[in-house]
Amino acid sequence: MSEKRELTAEEQDRIRRMKWWHEAKFGMFIHWGLYAVLGRHEWAMENEGIPVAEYEKLAEKFNPKPYPARDWARLAKEAGMKYMVMTTKHHEGFCLFDTEYTDYCAPKVCGRDLVAEFVDAARSEGLRVGFYYSLMDWHHPDGARCAQDEEARRRFVKYIHGQVRELMTNYGKIDIMWYDVHWPLSAEGWESAKMNKMVRELQPDIIINNRSGLPEDFSTPEQHVRGEEAGRAWEACMTMNESWGYHKADDSWKTPRRILRYLITCARDGGNYLLNIGPKPDGSVPEESVQILKSVGKWMGKYGHTIYGAEPCEVKRSTFANFTRKGNTLWVHVHFWPGSEWAIGGLRARVKSATLIPD
Repeated sequence: MSEKRELTAEEQDRIRRMKWWHEAKFGMFIHWGLYAVLGRHEWAMENEGIPVAEYEKLAEKFNPKPYPARDWARLAKEAGMKYMVMTTKHHEGFCLFDTEYTDYCAPKVCGRDLVAEFVDAARSEGLRVGFYYSLMDWHHPDGARCAQDEEARRRFVKYIHGQVRELMTNYGKIDIMWYDVHWPLSAEGWESAKMNKMVRELQPDIIINNRSGLPEDFSTPEQHVRGEEAGRAWEACMTMNESWGYHKADDSWKTPRRILRYLITCARDGGNYLLNIGPKPDGSVPEESVQILKSVGKWMGKYGHTIYGAEPCEVKRSTFANFTRKGNTLWVHVHFWPGSEWAIGGLRARVKSATLIPD
């Protein structure tokens, strides 16, 4: 028999930092920016070829209602979510936080630090706080040329690192750093190791995703549920319709049942589920999203104990049910009753007792 390997100090620290995250299982993603004014998807600037000078004018129409993040946080809590991750800057380059690096930001446009409002709202509901930050930037002049021009790359990386430092310094304790898109540069080009070292020095308890080009703490499958190899943390991020940002013509809403099945599958396979809302220009949440999350919350209020803190489950194969596990307790989430003769594929241990919990 081989001896059990001792964990390194780095591995022990990761276990400590991620304990709450593995317990939480369910979080809210918020995509909000100038693209909400257009209401045609968060990639409208790129997909429609809108010039920077024309797109900038959207900032004049961006005037959110007072403290919309309070509604988001209350809704997240009602849905049974334990943490929130908000776009501080999406690919469009508009910053929702106060920054010394550009005037293209909410405080200088509408006089409000919307990231500060988000942090206060999440904390008031007892939720953990995460920052999404896009490394790519369609607005910054060096964003398009950094891959071919070394001087542009240096200027751009200085800009990116400077803003990440602001986010890690100006808003108290931050629980998650959620980067997006490591292209057009490599991890070496972004100087990601240096950047993430800075992040950890400023926020010792933070967890970081894999989208700066380095593995870091967890992987981020997008729009599908796919577990990682044993021991690797992961989080499936998904939309409720087919758009991340507000899209007034997108009515392809997932049902609460479908969302719960994704959540159960994530919990079964040792992952988390980060479910997105795309607020309207004023910050209000589309009514369809509100109703879906309230319905999910009713189920979580009854059965959240089968999700929070769930451990990877070997029992998986069934056409009529899904499964979650804690220790030696297995929960069977039945989609439909199969009849008098049925079997749970993969279950090898003897069942000592079973209890039916009706919906």
